[in-house]
Amino acid sequence: YRDGDRIVVSPSAPVRRGDRVVVQTTDGEIMAKELKRQTNRTVELVSLNADHADRVLPVADVAWMARIMWVSQ
Repeated sequence: YRDGDRIVVSPSAPVRRGDRVVVQTTDGEIMAKELKRQTNRTVELVSLNADHADRVLPVADVAWMARIMWVSQ
């Protein structure tokens, strides 16, 4: 996504592997990534931007995760 794009997310939409999501950590970090895998213990995220690394977060560190439904480009 580019600077200035507007992202619409749905906190109530089910999130599945391969979905693009917005995640906020309990530390307040917000990121847009692709959901690679979610288990009872971890959330694995693939970066959409080559400048940023993929992430594996403990579930306890995820404040919320919402599926991206629409982006203005």
